Amino acid sequence: MEENRPRSPWLSEDVWSIWLGWTVLLVALAATLVGSMDGEKAINPLAVRSTDLGSWVSNPLDALVDKQGASVVPGVACVFIALLALFSTGLAGMRERVRGFPLAFAALFALAIFAYFLAGQKVVKHLNLEYALWALTAGLLISNTVGTPRWLQPAVRAEFYIKTGLVMFGAEVLFHLLLSLGPPGVFIAWVATPTTLILTYIFGQKVLKIESKSLNMVISADMSVCGVSAAIATAAACKAKKEELSLAIGISLAFTVIMMVVMPPVIDWLELGPVLGGAWIGGTIDSTGAVAAAGDALGETGLLVATTVKMIQNILIGAVAFGVAMYWVTCVEKSPDGARPSLGEIWRRFPKFVLGFIAASILFSLISTSGEAGKALVGAATATSKTLRGWCFCLAFVSIGLETNFRELKQYLAGGKPLILYLCGQTLNLAITLAMAWLMFTKFYPDTAAALAQ
Repeated sequence: MEENRPRSPWLSEDVWSIWLGWTVLLVALAATLVGSMDGEKAINPLAVRSTDLGSWVSNPLDALVDKQGASVVPGVACVFIALLALFSTGLAGMRERVRGFPLAFAALFALAIFAYFLAGQKVVKHLNLEYALWALTAGLLISNTVGTPRWLQPAVRAEFYIKTGLVMFGAEVLFHLLLSLGPPGVFIAWVATPTTLILTYIFGQKVLKIESKSLNMVISADMSVCGVSAAIATAAACKAKKEELSLAIGISLAFTVIMMVVMPPVIDWLELGPVLGGAWIGGTIDSTGAVAAAGDALGETGLLVATTVKMIQNILIGAVAFGVAMYWVTCVEKSPDGARPSLGEIWRRFPKFVLGFIAASILFSLISTSGEAGKALVGAATATSKTLRGWCFCLAFVSIGLETNFRELKQYLAGGKPLILYLCGQTLNLAITLAMAWLMFTKFYPDTAAALAQ
């Protein structure tokens, strides 16, 4: 009888991802405060003890040293130990079996290292083929050839890793960035994005008639909001299947690379300039890393505008997750008799880890706007959380690949509808975002554009 009792919300993956993410953030803050705060300078002693791999040209072993020639092996080892302890504690807190997890996690971490190795190669890095692509590919190759070994299963926990990483990511999404671009940035990110999401979802249902509404929604959110992060939050809100999430992420990663390479020369050909072009890039390319790479091709101004618009867009993750949860409960899964669901049901469906993301964003925004010392403190503290967040995401992508079987994806690829949905949705996104950016920077706020261009 006990097995039928409802699971306590305090034992959920969402709640524990908040505890773990905030543990990292608070430890990083505390270490920075204790380490060194000299006026407007801050030094985080944990930053040198948590690293990823370096770059290399022809010898992969070159990735084991940083730009200063120091070995990154101790830092990577510290990351492994920290994350192993962190997620082992999480599993124990959720009252799940920890036995077998350390060995499986070590193997999973080795695959993540392999992904970082490939992403660090000079040519690959220049093309911005990030670790996410290689991590997903490595997992897919294993799961679709020899199969994912049973002993590795305890560590294959994609959602746990990425939810924890997203809570850490909140510290990097600072609300005061809204002020740096003013109303144009807000309108571009907060009007064009939800408009594209809603219209793409309707197109998928009414025109393409995609059978799986959750797949339709995840692809729409992934493409219109901010890629993988939005896809994970939306998938949790609409209870999408893992195969649907994998498909959406795979399509997104492929087109992110194409858009990152193609958009800068198109912007130059259209003579849009770094401000308008940067806003177009920031509002349409899914990955933050790819946005930075494409924006940088337009110069410092293009980089600034592109990354700022993307960060403003990232703030929408929480609002989109809540909106999708409410829509799913009240419309998609409403009872046949038309009875309205309770607020409690919407709350149960809402992905709680988003609250940890929002809280982190608020706290670090307040610290960052408290003066130059506060800004330095946030910058130094997030040097650690960014690294650990990156490893969490990499582990998640490997796990997604290990959980995905191409044979199970066939039913979702019928008629190529998901691909058509993404292509049509992204085309709409490009058109709406460019139109909004043009209106904001040329008609309503030309002075802001002129100031940014100087």
